[in-house]
Amino acid sequence: MWTHRSWSGRFLPHPLPAQERLRAYAGWCTAVEGNTTFYATPTRETVASWAGQTDPDFRFVLKLPRTVTHEHRLAGAGEDLREFLAAIEPLGSRAHALWIQLPGSFGPGDVPALARFLRGLPTAHRYAVELRHPAFFTDPRAARTVEDALSPVDAEWIPFDTTAFFRTPPTSDAEREAWTRKPRTALRTRALTDRPIVRYLGRDDPARTVEGWQRWLDVVTGWLREGRSPTVFVHTPDNADAPELARRFHAEVRARLPEVAPLPEPAPVGPLTLF
Repeated sequence: MWTHRSWSGRFLPHPLPAQERLRAYAGWCTAVEGNTTFYATPTRETVASWAGQTDPDFRFVLKLPRTVTHEHRLAGAGEDLREFLAAIEPLGSRAHALWIQLPGSFGPGDVPALARFLRGLPTAHRYAVELRHPAFFTDPRAARTVEDALSPVDAEWIPFDTTAFFRTPPTSDAEREAWTRKPRTALRTRALTDRPIVRYLGRDDPARTVEGWQRWLDVVTGWLREGRSPTVFVHTPDNADAPELARRFHAEVRARLPEVAPLPEPAPVGPLTLF
């Protein structure tokens, strides 16, 4: 996600052609979640344009198509997977990790299917798995079976931290909608690889979002001191302030570890105009 209606004229210049929006976003953040690939595999030409708008060290975390993860549940979708892998080839090293988001119904009994799927994937990519079944977060035995499946192929487990979001009832339309859609899972902060990935959901009130990520400052700082290279995505239900909040999280990490590289300076954004 690198565009949002409320960002136009605030974080991104307005008007701005669609083929330039990723370039503008990359001035704010150095990583992006590729959520649209879940719904449809892009053309190679589209992906090549993404590569052309970003530096070689920009990080794409691209979600595998839903036909692979949700419809076929990791079995018998080889053609869809091959099409996806061919399409993203122009990204090269920018494809930081391929994101295997599994449905909430994918439980402990399905872990053998996950292990088989991971063993059959090309080693040219890194992989990260997001699980939503509650048992993986409350049953230590279920968690160990997942880690045993991920570790042989150096795949990461992506936590989607919604604990701050669900701490108190929703107060806006966007929060009420997210309340019915987002998973409620226990907090997980364990990294399995040198490239952990975190998805954090705060509140539409920026102060409450910042309050909720304090634990992640400790975790991420610790990972960096261990030599890991984490990627953190900051969300809110309306995502109106997401780029600014992401930069604030990065700044708070740098305040603890000044040796962390700064983010790029965003291009100036002019005022909205009718013409």
